[in-house]
Amino acid sequence: METKQHKIKVLRIINRFNLGGPTYNVAYLSKYLSDGFETLLVGGAKDETEESSDFIVNNLGLKPIIVEEMMREIDLKNDFTAYKKIKKIIQEYKPDIVHTHASKAGTLGRLAASSCGVPIIIHTFHGHVFHSYFGKLKTAFYKNIERYLAKKSTAIIAISQIQKNELVDIHKICKSEKVYIVPLGFDLSKFQENQDFKRKQFREKYNLADDEIAISIIGRLVPVKNHALFLEGLKSVSAQTSKKIRAFVIGDGESRTEIEAKAIELGIPIVDGTKSNHKQLLTFTSWIKEIDIALAGSDIIALTSFNEGTPVSLIEAQAANKPIVTTNVGGIENVVLPNQTALLCENNNVVEFSTQLLKLVEGDALRHTMSQNGWMHVKEKFHFTRLVSDMEKLYKKLLKKDL
Repeated sequence: METKQHKIKVLRIINRFNLGGPTYNVAYLSKYLSDGFETLLVGGAKDETEESSDFIVNNLGLKPIIVEEMMREIDLKNDFTAYKKIKKIIQEYKPDIVHTHASKAGTLGRLAASSCGVPIIIHTFHGHVFHSYFGKLKTAFYKNIERYLAKKSTAIIAISQIQKNELVDIHKICKSEKVYIVPLGFDLSKFQENQDFKRKQFREKYNLADDEIAISIIGRLVPVKNHALFLEGLKSVSAQTSKKIRAFVIGDGESRTEIEAKAIELGIPIVDGTKSNHKQLLTFTSWIKEIDIALAGSDIIALTSFNEGTPVSLIEAQAANKPIVTTNVGGIENVVLPNQTALLCENNNVVEFSTQLLKLVEGDALRHTMSQNGWMHVKEKFHFTRLVSDMEKLYKKLLKKDL
């Protein structure tokens, strides 16, 4: 007689719960897989330079295991302790699938899973460290590690076609047949709700008049985000336009002091929005957890990164019907519709970025037209229910192959 089929046990491991796409995605995948699955979520220690997003997992009723020694930086002692702890979790939980997310978790988790003989080992590249982060020697070292780990993986997940092409054709991490594309997914409905009320909240808080155009850049304040390009573009546009503009740097991080110094060097007046709502050209707001409120209050969203995987801020901006100006890097073209939801410019090209930003500032009709396309583009393509469905199908396919 056939016995009752056991649930497919998934051990999901992420570097850390920082504010961004990977945390939302591990949370949705841990919470919403169908009844045939059981998930245990493991995460590393919070990085002190980043805003914690524990509230994302807590709000979904998840209680992840925290491995304090799994930290962002390489530390042989901590890394080995974390590896042993993950191995112990695997031995006790006995998962059918170990699915790792992002680099440190991908290294320690896959090594531990391989050592324990886990049937299915999967890794998702959310972004990657192959350019714009490290020098040539360090980059080559990381590539070799990823090639070795890919051999121990049943499957690699890329979050866009561009990322798959980079992994397979440019960086030669593994063969094409091992890489599956599963785009990120989010709960985007809040970006369509109560927009007028939220807009009023944001604009009252930062003393924004109705006729002032708010330009926001959202994300960690780190070198790869290239905020210097945003500042140079802002200075150029403010000198050319007759429109009233205000700019907002939403986020925080290790480059905060450097970015403030650059703004002062360019003659851009700044204010700390956590202490004052005094009108200045540029306001530093630090982190805003209710990003739907910030987006409702903004008129244009900018991104100036040297490299991106799948930028969450641009998915959310389109969900809130906000036009975008962005550098055309990484997976950007998999996220936006060029000239329909976003104006694109070359990487680190001040003239082109300034020109595109000025077009949006000056063009009331253009802003309006582009804003109408955002929600229709992202509402299904990047919804978490699609992510969950795609992942379940992949898990079942890989388990079937393994039988």
